[in-house]
Amino acid sequence: MTADLSLIRSSFAAVQPHGSQVTAYFYDHLFENHPGVRPLFAPHLDEQRDRLWAALGALVSNLENTEALTGMLQNLGRRHAGYGALAEHYPAVGASLIATLRHYAGDVWTPAVEESWTAVYGVISDTMVAAGQATSN
Repeated sequence: MTADLSLIRSSFAAVQPHGSQVTAYFYDHLFENHPGVRPLFAPHLDEQRDRLWAALGALVSNLENTEALTGMLQNLGRRHAGYGALAEHYPAVGASLIATLRHYAGDVWTPAVEESWTAVYGVISDTMVAAGQATSN
């Protein structure tokens, strides 16, 4: 599975106008489909939604800056490990992220876009999990 970075950028551009609706949908989807992760989050998600939106924007902006992207993801992985996130939580987050992007991207969403986002999320989760596990060892 490979990622076409131009598809990542164009699909994110289609999602961007929806702003805070995107992250609200994401958390609703995550908690509805994976209620076991809800205790990992604060009761009020306003700040968390903002952080998620900023992280997604930074991710897309740095797709070709491997060093910056890796550093950002490692920092996120260490922080998430501190919140109690485990490797087994990442597939649920990925599924909700893909569902959310698919929902808001509309006609821009294609099988190739989904394949690209799935590949990118695989790198994201692998990097974050490895950093989180290194922190706890």
